[in-house]
Amino acid sequence: NILLIKSNSASVYSFCPCGYFHISLKEVKACRDKSIEETDLNKPAYCVTDVPPWYLCIFLAIQHYLTAFGGNISICFILSEGLCLQHDSLTQSYLINNLFFVSGLCTVLQVTFGIRLPILQGGTFALIIPTMTLLNLPEMKCPDWSKNATLVKASFPEFTEMWQSRMRTLQGSIMVASLVQILVGFSGLIGFLMRFIGPLTIAPTVSLIGLSLYDTSGDKAGSHWGISAMTAVLIILFSQYLRSIPIPVPAYSKTKKLHRSKFFLFQKMPVLLGILLSWLICHLLTVSNILPSDNNQYGYEARTDVKGNVLSEASWFMIPYPGQWGMPSVSLAGVFGMIAGLICSMAESVGDYHSCARLSGACRPPKHAINRGIGIEGLGSLLAGAFGTGNGTTSFSENVAVLGITKVASRRVILMSGFFMILIGMLGKIGAIFSTIPNPVIGGLFMVMFGVIAAAGISSLRATDMYSSRNIFVFGFSLFSALVIPNWIMKNPEVLNTGVKEVDQVLQILFTTRMFIGGCFGCFLDNTIPGSKRERGLLDQEDDEDLKEKVYGLPFGLSSRLQSRPWVRYIPFCPSEDHSCPEKAEDTITSQRRLSKHSIVDETL
Repeated sequence: NILLIKSNSASVYSFCPCGYFHISLKEVKACRDKSIEETDLNKPAYCVTDVPPWYLCIFLAIQHYLTAFGGNISICFILSEGLCLQHDSLTQSYLINNLFFVSGLCTVLQVTFGIRLPILQGGTFALIIPTMTLLNLPEMKCPDWSKNATLVKASFPEFTEMWQSRMRTLQGSIMVASLVQILVGFSGLIGFLMRFIGPLTIAPTVSLIGLSLYDTSGDKAGSHWGISAMTAVLIILFSQYLRSIPIPVPAYSKTKKLHRSKFFLFQKMPVLLGILLSWLICHLLTVSNILPSDNNQYGYEARTDVKGNVLSEASWFMIPYPGQWGMPSVSLAGVFGMIAGLICSMAESVGDYHSCARLSGACRPPKHAINRGIGIEGLGSLLAGAFGTGNGTTSFSENVAVLGITKVASRRVILMSGFFMILIGMLGKIGAIFSTIPNPVIGGLFMVMFGVIAAAGISSLRATDMYSSRNIFVFGFSLFSALVIPNWIMKNPEVLNTGVKEVDQVLQILFTTRMFIGGCFGCFLDNTIPGSKRERGLLDQEDDEDLKEKVYGLPFGLSSRLQSRPWVRYIPFCPSEDHSCPEKAEDTITSQRRLSKHSIVDETL
C-alpha cells in the first residue's frame, strides 16, 4: 500500500517503508489516463444484462456451440469405447445428439435460474475416469468379439442388450450421485467445502483428468499416426500461430454501407477447421485408394467409408427422452466413483463462476448464486443420467475464455446458444455426420484437447506462491502419487480383497481413479501443513456488498417479492436482505464517504 501526501508544489510524494521518492503531478495524471485506457480495453462491449443486436446474438451463439463442440464429441467417442460401441456409428450418433440436447437444456436452466452468468453447460471430463474404471471391471469388460468390426451387428438383440445394460448402470450411478450434488448446492454446503478446497487441491485433480486419458488418445492416434499428427498440427497452427490473422469478409452497415471487415476465423473455430480439413484429406485419400482397403492393414481406420452408411440410416428428426435405453440400474461402486468425479467438477465450476464474473464485468458472485449454480448443475447431471448420455454436466471453461476474446458477456447470447444446442440435439443427421469422423482424426483432437485440460489444471496454481517449497511439495507429491498408486493397483487387483464383492468394487474404482487419489492427497496436505492463506492461494469467500440484483437475482421479479420476507434469509439459494443488521449498510456508506472526503489522491487529481 502506498500513501500519497499532497505538498504545496505541483508534485506528489510517496511514502513507503523503504523511504521517500518524488513523483511529478504530470506523471500521476499520465498514469491515471493509461489506467483508464486499459480499463476501457478490458471492459466488455456488452455486459451480462445487455442485449446485443439479434444478428450478433445468433453469430456468437453459434460460436459458443462450436467452442463446446470438441469437448462434447470427445466425451461421446471415449464413452463408446467403454460401452463396446466403437464399431456402431449409428448409436454413437445417438449419444452425440443426447449430449448436445441435455447440454442445451441445462444451459437454459443455468442462465435462467442458476448462477445467471453467461456460462455454457456441457459434458464433464471429471466423470470420464470413474466411468471408464467402472466399465473396465471384470464383469463389465467388453467381450473380444465386440472389438471385431466384422462380427458386430448393431441389429442383433444380444449386442443391443450388451451395451444398453452398461448404459443403464451408468445412468443409475450418475443419477444417484447427482442427488449428492443437488444437496450440496441447494443446502449451501458448497460454501463450507470450498474453505478446504483450494488451488493445491484443484490443480492435481484437473491435471490428472487429462493425463489419465493418454492411453485412449494413443489408441485412436495409433490407427494412423500421420493423419493424427496432421490433425494436431492443424489445430495448433490455427489456434496458436494464425489466431491473430484476420480474414477479410464483406460486411454492410447503415453508416459504412457495403465495406470490407475483418473476421478472425482461426481464432473463433480452430478445432472445427482442423477436423474438417483433416476429414477432407482422409476422404480424398479414400477416393483415390491410397489408404488400404483391407481392414487388417495399418491405416485402414483412416478411411471415410469404414463406418458404413450411417448417414442414410439416421433419421432427420429425433427427440431424446428419459429412459430411452430402459430402466436405470444402480451400482454401489459406480455411485462412489461418480460422487468423487462430481466433487472435482464442483470445485472447478466455482472457479469458473469467479472467472466468468470477472470477464463479464460483473460483481463477484454471492453465496446464494453459487449455491443455485451448483444445485442446477446437479439437476443437470440428474437429467443427463435420465436421458442416457452416460455423462453429467458442468460449466465449460473453454466458453468462459471466449468471453475474454469477444468482449460480449451478454447472457442472452448464452441463452440462445442453449436453444441452438437443443435444436442440434434433435437433428439426427447432424449427430450421424460427426460419428463418421475417422479414428486418427479423433486421435489428433484428443492429443490437443487432453493436453490443454492437463495444462488448465496446472494453471490453477497461478493464485498460489509457487516459490514456496511447501506448495511445490504438496503439488508434486499429490500428482506423482496419483500416477503410481492406481498403476500398481491395476497390476495387482488381488490386494483389494475384503471378502465382500460390493466393497471390493468400490475400493477398486476409488483407488484406480487418479484424480480421486491426487485430490485427496492435495486436500489433506494443503489443510494440514502450515501455510498462510496468501501462500495457499485461498480467496476471501465473503459476499460483495455492492452486488447488482439484476445480475444474480431470481428472474421474473421473484427476488423483489422474496427479499422482504424475513424467513428467506434462512434459504441458502435465495437472495435476501440482511435483517439482522439494518445499520450495516449505513455504516458502510458513511465509511466510504469519510474515506472519499479525506482521500488525498482524489483531491489532487
